[in-house]
Amino acid sequence: MRSFAFPALAAMATLAVAGQAHAADMPEAPIYKAPEVEVVASGWYLRGDIGFTNQQVDSLGAIEYDENPSFEVHQKSFDASPLFALGVGYQFNDWFRMDVTGEYRSKASFRGFDTYDEGQNFYEADKSEWTFLVNAYVDLGTWYGITPFVGAGIGTSRNTISDFTDIDPYNEGAIGIAGSHSQWEFAWALYAGLAYRVTPDFTIEFAYRYMNLGDAASGDPTLPDGSNPVPNNPLYFNDLTSHDLKVGFRWALGGGTVVSKY
Repeated sequence: MRSFAFPALAAMATLAVAGQAHAADMPEAPIYKAPEVEVVASGWYLRGDIGFTNQQVDSLGAIEYDENPSFEVHQKSFDASPLFALGVGYQFNDWFRMDVTGEYRSKASFRGFDTYDEGQNFYEADKSEWTFLVNAYVDLGTWYGITPFVGAGIGTSRNTISDFTDIDPYNEGAIGIAGSHSQWEFAWALYAGLAYRVTPDFTIEFAYRYMNLGDAASGDPTLPDGSNPVPNNPLYFNDLTSHDLKVGFRWALGGGTVVSKY
């Protein structure tokens, strides 16, 4: 009986070891890996902007300045004013986009002061614009969700001077008053800013913009009684520029498109 027990136990051990070796040689079952999902926003977008202007004028001009060389301008400054813009654009790829914008630049108060041999003039007026631009931007890469960009725009601006007064206290308190005057001018802009994509469909921008708005002019001033001792004598505002700070909002149209990446 004992002579059969040992060979039987040895055979069972051999079979167990062989079974384990065979199981180790079998390939593992494949593990399913879900595809990566990327949300790609639509190329078209709407945009809105709000901000403030910081405007300057290079020089003032008038017929009297040309006729009397003693005129000297001592002040020609604008107050800051808000701006509001809407537009539509297209994102061509990760680095290039374009949009068209319409913008209202609210009234900015103007104050000027000049002197001449016989007296001096104090000027006051308001300036506003409707500006329309075609803009192109280059996005310079994204780090930690922030995308710096630069851009440029060209278009036109309807520049309006309104509520113009010219007071000469040394000339019997003479007061010149002019109605509103508007003119269309070529306009261009340069941009630099940072953008942050809050969601695949919504991006917020913080930007600086330099704008050249062309020229403007007041209406022809008359005395309060309606007389006009110097006809066709508006005050000219030559080479209007502005340093603007803006917050922009971009909304992708049509929602996002889901793309699977294996």
